[in-house]
Amino acid sequence: MPSKYIDFNIDAAQGFGLFKNEKESELLDYVSSVNISCGFHAGDPLLIREFLLKCKDKNITIGAHIGFNDISGLGYRPMELSNDEIEAIVLYQIGALASFAKSYGLTIDHVRPHGAMYKLASENFNFSLAIARAIQKFDKWLIYVGLDNEILGDVASESNIIISRELFIDKVYTPEFNIDWNSPKIISDEDALNRIRTVLFSSQIKLGNGIFMPVKTDTIHFNTKNPNINKLLKEANDIIKPTPFNYNKAELSGWV
Repeated sequence: MPSKYIDFNIDAAQGFGLFKNEKESELLDYVSSVNISCGFHAGDPLLIREFLLKCKDKNITIGAHIGFNDISGLGYRPMELSNDEIEAIVLYQIGALASFAKSYGLTIDHVRPHGAMYKLASENFNFSLAIARAIQKFDKWLIYVGLDNEILGDVASESNIIISRELFIDKVYTPEFNIDWNSPKIISDEDALNRIRTVLFSSQIKLGNGIFMPVKTDTIHFNTKNPNINKLLKEANDIIKPTPFNYNKAELSGWV
């Protein structure tokens, strides 16, 4: 049996009108958390509503997927912002999704940055701390999802925010345990499944240099752009059935 519980998450509502990824809806049966776009870097009201209701029907944890509003870049282009600007765009996006969710009797559980915002947060302590403090300003109980590295841990210590340490299923990791964002290499589906097994049974991950390193992973991110994502997630569910981060923490603490 696996030595821990784990959450599987995907991004959803990443489109506008007719431009959307149809696979996203097909994957909801295999994940425990969904990061829903807030209509800023992606997502329109009807698409966001669609996923809110689907998540409600399937009892899936909802999170705000926040990003940069870089128009044609869909959140993949970096932006230099002041702390006031960071706070404003974070609060704006969380507030939009939270109020929308509330109208359907739902609450959001976590916040996960997207694209260039995620990358910058994984590399820049001050930027990540600004995001964390904005999240706390909205709700101190919201979970900040970020790359499982030293910066996220330092942000948690500095701000006392609840964090969920995330592992990418298909990315190459450097010896410093950061993602090699410049590497064109993508981990094969077979290696990705082995990565899950290694994380669950030994709390380690194999780096790009072949060395294994300890991890404290709470959630695993699956890229919906992977052409084999349906098969990969189904096989991942054969290894372990995912459960939401908050439930896992309560279970391990003895509360449930």
